[in-house]
Amino acid sequence: MTDDQFLTELIKAGLIDEVSLTKIKREAFLSGKKIEGLISERKLIDDVKIAELKSRILKIPYQKLNADSIDIKILEIIPEETVRTYGVAPISKTDNLLVVGMVSPDDQKAQEALKFIARRHRLSLGIYLISHSDWQAVLKRYSPFKSEIEAAVQSLNLKTGDGMRKFVRLDEAAGGAEEAPIIRIVADTIKEAVENKASDIHIEPQDTYLRIRFRIDGELAETASLPVEMSQLVISRVKVISNLKIDETRIPQDGRFRSKVNDRPIDFRVSTFPTPLGEKVAIRILDQSVGLKTFDQLGLVGRNLDAVKSGLDKPYGMVLVSGPTGSGKSTTLYSLLQTLNDQSVNIVSLEDPVEYFVTGVNQSQVRPEIGYDFASGLRQILRQDPDIIMVGEIRDNETAGLAVHAALTGHIVLSTIHTNNSVGVIPRLIDMKVEPFLLPSAVNLMIAQRLVSLLCNDCKKSEEASAPIQKIIKTAITGVSGDLGAKYKEPYKIYHAPGCARCKNKGFTGRMAIFEVFEMTPGVASIVTSGPNAEKLLAESKRQGMITLRQDGILKALAGLISIEDVIRETEEV
Repeated sequence: MTDDQFLTELIKAGLIDEVSLTKIKREAFLSGKKIEGLISERKLIDDVKIAELKSRILKIPYQKLNADSIDIKILEIIPEETVRTYGVAPISKTDNLLVVGMVSPDDQKAQEALKFIARRHRLSLGIYLISHSDWQAVLKRYSPFKSEIEAAVQSLNLKTGDGMRKFVRLDEAAGGAEEAPIIRIVADTIKEAVENKASDIHIEPQDTYLRIRFRIDGELAETASLPVEMSQLVISRVKVISNLKIDETRIPQDGRFRSKVNDRPIDFRVSTFPTPLGEKVAIRILDQSVGLKTFDQLGLVGRNLDAVKSGLDKPYGMVLVSGPTGSGKSTTLYSLLQTLNDQSVNIVSLEDPVEYFVTGVNQSQVRPEIGYDFASGLRQILRQDPDIIMVGEIRDNETAGLAVHAALTGHIVLSTIHTNNSVGVIPRLIDMKVEPFLLPSAVNLMIAQRLVSLLCNDCKKSEEASAPIQKIIKTAITGVSGDLGAKYKEPYKIYHAPGCARCKNKGFTGRMAIFEVFEMTPGVASIVTSGPNAEKLLAESKRQGMITLRQDGILKALAGLISIEDVIRETEEV
């Protein structure tokens, strides 16, 4: 099946629209990548739906895989290079039958490669069609992290020392015998972090060892510990690839590098920080396939989704995303940006720093140390004939005033702001000396959000909520307008996940945002111009049927997506 045939079938099945199709074809042409791989990376369509569609067309049965359950001996039959090159994965072996999964069962070269392997082992072949994500999960099984690290450490033949208090010369990292294993340790650590969808790597010298931690789904966990004698070598290697000064250890440094991991380009942002035991390194992993999400993947649904789409359709005005640090504001901002990204508009962004490079967007990183901050950058942007402006954060009076001015002069302005909820955005702007009478014309949408963990689909179970939680749920959804509030009946069922092999016994797989979207309506405009206060704005938000953070979270908890306890902890009753 050719790419054109594949795309035609996707359109027939209603799995992709014409706009997304044009974008993905252009990106495939420019990057030289396969269209199906790009669709999977961008998460435009659920992998299972694609696999089921191909299964019907090719008349080859689809098989859902659990990569962790595949016997390691089965993996040895098909080399990693073959698995990676041809999009295949060994599944099982019984007697003389080798069962293999293929992402593209109609690929002649892949078929020939598998037949060759089967003949060499004197085996018959059974073929299933598998999804792109399941194939990638099997591919990860070929790169065991800890065994590689242990082999590299042993090859160094390190002698026991006196900890980080021992003086280490910088030129120790230059020895030829030490260089290769250190390079391998750093490379394997980065690869393991990417494969586990970590957002950050922390390399931290301790008194007696070097600690490596990954942040996965917002939680830090120790992944590896290395001999303390390796601290300087490992950190120096990270500084080399990040173009940082190796001989400067007294002050923090910031750097960046770009690399390919599993054949996809990923950006890494590096920050060093001096401590008494040596430099601590934090590496932010900027993986577009993880960080750039669609509205559905974010958790924008129902009324919230309709309100956001309506706000983005307006020809000018501000869309402001609020929430505490680490609540996913930047991810939402990039999703809004991608929705508006089109060849017919000029999009310019000011970011601190640039996290994801988005094709078609003119992105710029502010540098306050040389006087290039959000305010001065905004003045320059307005001379660039922009249609859409993204400002990383409104954090001072001058930036707030300039952003409002840009919105009033016919631009769409996307930005973030620190408030506890969406209703607090207007009072915050007024605190920043923006004249109240300007806000009704300048602001379109105010979005607040929090991040909560997604329950594992494989092990989550429903149960009846306790009496106190029943009361909280009833209070929250009684105020939900429309059919949503009536969808769930007492006694309310909630979900918990005890943990399984697929979620590594954590009970969670990824995170989802909960939202509230406050629209600028004539009612809100009247309150703003007549002297706004929180009580009036809150009453108006209820009148317009806004779903609060708690309500959105509880509805998602009742649907079995997230834990009710997380929702209660992250939100307050309104």
